[in-house]
Amino acid sequence: MTLSAFVQLPAGNLVLASASSTRAKILHDAGLGYRCYPVAIDEASVRASASAEAVPVGDIAIMLAEMKAAAAVQRLALEIASAPAYVLGCDQILSCDEVIYSKPRDHAMAKAQLMALSGKTHQLFSAAVLYRHGERIWHHLAIAKITMRHLDEGFIDSYLDRLGEAAFSSPASYQIENLGAQLLSRIDGCHFAILGLPLLELLGILREHGLKTMENRQ
Repeated sequence: MTLSAFVQLPAGNLVLASASSTRAKILHDAGLGYRCYPVAIDEASVRASASAEAVPVGDIAIMLAEMKAAAAVQRLALEIASAPAYVLGCDQILSCDEVIYSKPRDHAMAKAQLMALSGKTHQLFSAAVLYRHGERIWHHLAIAKITMRHLDEGFIDSYLDRLGEAAFSSPASYQIENLGAQLLSRIDGCHFAILGLPLLELLGILREHGLKTMENRQ
């Protein structure tokens, strides 16, 4: 069953500058009217450059989220001859012992990441940046602390085999909403932010800008 939007902004749907099916599902399940508009930026180069300059990890996540939102604003402005009402950019970075972990390319890289994180507590930085009519009006950075239990090689191989290609869609190859729960012993942080979108804070700022139930719209 597909649910229709329960809430919407006065100017129309929110634009999500992301191809993430997980972020889209969060917005959908929360009843938000939205449309996806994926953009591509060179995230690896930005992260490498910022890390070389000792930019804090949280600031890098915000920077990347802003770049995605800004790129979507610019491209949409060319399509519709004006800046879209609201555009949301997001980014997420996993860091442990001052090392940033990117999405693994293959089984070997995924296994190496999990072995490095085994038995340790890492941080997950989830950033969101909101643009309104072409101007940046808000950002939020959520930081979760996640402890991974001690994992042996046999378990890691079985886990990655079961995940298949999905193992390469997130740093450290885990998704807490499914098999990834088997990897962890403790989570301190917002469930939505860990999935990639600080939803509660986003809803708060959108309400300030007129978000309301469809029935109550004037």
